Amino acid sequence: MERRRFAHVFICLVGAVLMLLLYLDPDWGSEGRDTPARQGPGPYYVAYPGNYTFIMDDTPTCKTTTPFLLLVVPVAPGGVAARDTIRRTWGSEKLVLGQRVETLFILGLPSGADAKQQQEELQQENLQHQDLIQSDFTDGYHNLTIKTMMTLEWLVAHCDKLSYIMKIDADMLLHVQNLVKLLLDPSTAKQNYMTGLVWWHSPVLRNPFNKFYMPRYVIAEPEYPPYPLGMAYVMSLDLPAKILEAAPHIKPIFIEDAYLGMCLQHRGLSPTEAPDSTMFVVDPGHPLSDCSLSRVIAATTTSISQMTGYWERSMGATC
Repeated sequence: MERRRFAHVFICLVGAVLMLLLYLDPDWGSEGRDTPARQGPGPYYVAYPGNYTFIMDDTPTCKTTTPFLLLVVPVAPGGVAARDTIRRTWGSEKLVLGQRVETLFILGLPSGADAKQQQEELQQENLQHQDLIQSDFTDGYHNLTIKTMMTLEWLVAHCDKLSYIMKIDADMLLHVQNLVKLLLDPSTAKQNYMTGLVWWHSPVLRNPFNKFYMPRYVIAEPEYPPYPLGMAYVMSLDLPAKILEAAPHIKPIFIEDAYLGMCLQHRGLSPTEAPDSTMFVVDPGHPLSDCSLSRVIAATTTSISQMTGYWERSMGATC
C-alpha cells in the first residue's frame, strides 16, 4: 500500500510539472518541429496595435511650443509623488544651453477599486500642470510596450518640429545639461539616432521562472537585436515613424525595450553606443561622487529623496 501511494504521488507530481512547463512554454519538448506563432495577446505578447485613443491630451507642448528636446516619462496613474518630484527637479529645466526642453508624463487607465477616484484626481492634476498624456489602455507593467508605442504615435501626430525625444523612467536622475550638450555635439547624428545604455548580445532567457522568460515559439533566436535599456534612451525625430512602420511586421512582446530593438533591426538600423560609459548608468554604486554626477546623463536611483539630492548636487558638481 505504501509503495502504491508513493507511486501515485510521484506520478501526480511529474504530471503537474509537465503541465506547468507546457503552460509556460507550449513548444517545450518539441525542438525541431515548427510551432505556429500564437495569435493575439497572451503571457508574452501585448495587444498592439489596438483601437486606443487619447482621452487626456490638452498639453500645449508641440502644439503652441517648439521644443528642441522633449522628455517623456512613462508613469503609473498613482505616481503623483514621482511626477511632482520631477516637476521640481530636472523637469523644471526649460531652457538649457539655449535650447527649449519640455517634459510630459504618459499613462494609461487606472485600475482597481479606486480607479474612478484616481481618474478624477488625474484630471485635476492635469488642469493644474497640463503635462499629462493619457490613453485608454489599462496601465500596468505588462502593457509597457503599449505605452511606448502610444507615445510614439502621439509624437508622430503632434511633434514634427522636435529634434530629439527622450523616454526616461520616473526613478531616474537626469542631468539635462549633459544630455543637451551631447545632442548639440556636431558628431551626434541628426537622423537614425538612438542611444542610451545599449545592450549588445542580450540573451533570450529560457528559464520559465525568470521574470523576462521568453519561449522559443515567440523568439527562436538565442539573442535579442541590440537595444538601449528602457530606463532612459534618446532618439532623433525621424525614428518614431520608422519604428511604427516596422511594428505591423513584428508581433509585440511585453519587453518594450527589446521590442524596439527588434523594430530597429527590421528597418536595418541599430542603436548608437554613448560616447562614454559613465553617461548612462544602471544600478550604480551609491552614493555617487561629485565627479560621477558631473559626467552622468541618466542613472537609476533608489528613492525620491536620493534623486532630489543628486539633482541638487549635480547643478554644481565638478570632477
